[in-house]
Amino acid sequence: MAALFKGTRSLLQRCSHKQVDLTMVCRTMASKTPVGFIGLGNMGTPMAQNLLKSGYPVIATDLFPESGKELQDLGAQILDSPADVADKADRIVTMLPSSPNVIEAYTGPHGILKKIKKGTLLIDSSTIDPSVAKEMAVASEKMGAVYMDAPVSGGVGAASLAKLTFMVGGVEQEFNAAKELLGCMGANVVYCGQVGTGQAAKICNNMLLAIGMIGTAETMNLGIRLGLDPALLTQILNMSSGRCWSSDSYNPVPGVMEGVPSANNYLGGFGTTLMAKDLGLAQSTATSTKTAIPLGSLAHQIYRLMCGRGYANKDFSSVFQFLREEEVQ
Repeated sequence: MAALFKGTRSLLQRCSHKQVDLTMVCRTMASKTPVGFIGLGNMGTPMAQNLLKSGYPVIATDLFPESGKELQDLGAQILDSPADVADKADRIVTMLPSSPNVIEAYTGPHGILKKIKKGTLLIDSSTIDPSVAKEMAVASEKMGAVYMDAPVSGGVGAASLAKLTFMVGGVEQEFNAAKELLGCMGANVVYCGQVGTGQAAKICNNMLLAIGMIGTAETMNLGIRLGLDPALLTQILNMSSGRCWSSDSYNPVPGVMEGVPSANNYLGGFGTTLMAKDLGLAQSTATSTKTAIPLGSLAHQIYRLMCGRGYANKDFSSVFQFLREEEVQ
């Protein structure tokens, strides 16, 4: 033990001599110190579980206390508020539904920044407006903390299997520290650039995902109307140029594929409300940058309409069922 302390002092002395940021050094060395996690929904819970599996003590909270029971049973400490988490952890991951939720969790009366420690690394994996990510970064910097946006792709299945893709924006020198944690929850961790670029990448990805899912649903509907077996049509698509993630990994037709929401009455997965929200972000950023997104705008209208027709809490692949009902009418 004495040799360990001696080696640590030596390393810190060398770093100090070379004017290296000691906060970054200490953060790297304390690899198994507690990690805060805020937001224990369909995505956040399995993500936090994978941190526990990797040996990190987890200190978590959620707006709904009952959401933390499963994680608590696995050994996590559940606290009352984001501020309480910030008081006990200097690395915090947030996974929240929308921009207002993130603003409240960071800057609200019981938010992270009320009790933040200097040098804390904040990683937000929510999907929010890039401008909000930049605002949170500025607010965090004023408190001596480092904020990075790191939205995810892959859905609940990938979250459970630690196979998410993280798109990270922020200070490049902090990327390795963020990657250490994100690598426990995902298979791909990609640095995109300054704060906000992670959100930009996620918005673009989800717009294409929504367009692709609507196209797949339309295609499957047409094929079924023409007398094709949906499983056979899927097989043909997946060995042809029409193949896409929505056809080969997340098929929207009930009975074609196991382990996806369409096999479970479209329960679980990525909700229609969240897809409509993400498409709204794409719409607003396209407007602000004067970018034409005709298919993205149409997809936004379709998913908003679905939310008003009883599909809000169903998986976004339920657009297949929605289109079939529209045909009947």
